[in-house]
Amino acid sequence: MAESMMSKLGPWAFIVGLVIAILAGFVYPTTDLTIVLVLGVLGIIVGVLNISGKEVNSFLLATVAFMVGASSLGAVLAVIPAIGPELPRILDYIVAFIAPGAALVALKAIYEVAKEK
Repeated sequence: MAESMMSKLGPWAFIVGLVIAILAGFVYPTTDLTIVLVLGVLGIIVGVLNISGKEVNSFLLATVAFMVGASSLGAVLAVIPAIGPELPRILDYIVAFIAPGAALVALKAIYEVAKEK
């Protein structure tokens, strides 16, 4: 029963993290540190529960690509008056959500590589 609940927690943490990031981008005019902390914890949960050994490389590549792309896109969107400030903030919150999980998975991958030698 507990294993079944844990298998559902990871995907739900991902969905909840994205929803919070999107809503926070519309609600808060500046970055809210409490929201960033909640998103960081959810990101760690996603990294621990959702990413298995065979998915590590794909996950890390996707997170790095997203974080670089989101930062660049956010900078471009910030100077387009018709877009408004919400979309760059949403991207910032999504990066705050994804980065802690990526860091944890990267540390786990580094450890696995280091212990093999």
